[in-house]
Amino acid sequence: MSPFFSNRRLIVLLVCLIFLVGLVGYSLNQNRALSWPEQFVSDAVGTVQSVFSRPAYWLSSSFDGIGDLQNLYEENQMLKAHLDDYASQRAELSQLRRRNEELEGMFDMRDDLLDYSAQEAVVIHRSPDRWNQLVGINLGAQDGIEEDMAVITSQGLIGKISRVSQFSSSVQLLSDQDVTNRISAMATGGNQSIYGFIEGIDDESGLLRFTKIDVDVEVEPGQTVTTSGLGGVFPDALEIGEIVDVQSDEFGLSQTALVEPSADFYHLDYVMVIDRGADDASAVLEEEEE
Repeated sequence: MSPFFSNRRLIVLLVCLIFLVGLVGYSLNQNRALSWPEQFVSDAVGTVQSVFSRPAYWLSSSFDGIGDLQNLYEENQMLKAHLDDYASQRAELSQLRRRNEELEGMFDMRDDLLDYSAQEAVVIHRSPDRWNQLVGINLGAQDGIEEDMAVITSQGLIGKISRVSQFSSSVQLLSDQDVTNRISAMATGGNQSIYGFIEGIDDESGLLRFTKIDVDVEVEPGQTVTTSGLGGVFPDALEIGEIVDVQSDEFGLSQTALVEPSADFYHLDYVMVIDRGADDASAVLEEEEE
């Protein structure tokens, strides 16, 4: 017998190749129906894919959701940072506008203070425990500052110099409840001038107290209160505020008016110190010309 046919392995290999070629040709036939082995294999594979695909899709969706949440959190943090920055810029802009208006008002006020020496100062400190009592400014004895000089803003009188150092001073505000904090004042706007004293603030309303008003004098809300100049310390006609209410004392011997201050005691950045004893503007100009 031929050696070729005696090699069983080679014969088996050839038969398998022929069988595989036949299967390939059979499977490539598009018009035929699937055989039951093919159907069984296809259904088994589909079932297995269905069992594994649902958890796979669920896990994929879960990871996608976690990623979306992470992205949403990062975007939210970024938006919060932008909002905080925007709020900070708005607050800074508002403060700059307020300071600019205050400086413009002080510049315009100089025309009304030609008879007095006025020096601009910056508020450098304010103690939280004495918020309604004292503020510090950056002018002192070296700048010609003395005790009892009037201190104003572009809106009106805020207080007087109480202590003086060489390069700084303390300002006692009108709202200080110290019994010695008394300023001679007058009210205008009615048929006659009304005289009294500004003595601290009313605890309930937070308004200035205009005291020692004659009980026979008619006081009306809306009247303007200014310094009277009678005390010999302050210049006259420095605006203090406006009367909003009038009360009689418990004995009916005098009246006390509540005054809404013109100046804002809570936001003090720039002030002006007024020297009543200064030469008037005309004399100063004549000396400069000489």
